[in-house]
Amino acid sequence: MLKRRPKRMWEQLITSFIASATFAILFNAPRRTLFICGLVGMVGWIIYFELVLRQYDYVPATLIAAMVISVLCQIFAKLYKTPIIIYSVAGIIPLVPGGLAYDATRKFVENDYSLAVQLAAKALMISGSIAIGLIFSEVLMRISLRGYAYLKNN
Repeated sequence: MLKRRPKRMWEQLITSFIASATFAILFNAPRRTLFICGLVGMVGWIIYFELVLRQYDYVPATLIAAMVISVLCQIFAKLYKTPIIIYSVAGIIPLVPGGLAYDATRKFVENDYSLAVQLAAKALMISGSIAIGLIFSEVLMRISLRGYAYLKNN
């Protein structure tokens, strides 16, 4: 059963766009790439958000969103002849489990170790799924491009 959709989905769109674009500004991304950085982050967050609303666990939802972000980054990097890292760093920011890591640290300080370990493990799994999603998607893109080039030449 689907969870009820929030009434203000546009708030999710706008805040994820602003978070990604602002992070791109902090890392001195070229001015012409700021809109695309925000767009990549927004698309990744909305995919994650929709999957969570559809009862997916946080880890697979993050993995799928990170893979989509990676594909978008590769497409935009080729289109605009810029490094992929410009888009991927800014685009992945909405998915980073910073609040969860903070809560885990706070629970450690409060001596609530059982909950702290659970939160830390969840943050670690989400962080790992971000890394795996970015890498796996890039490997699949490279394999498919090599296969396409091979078929084209033969």
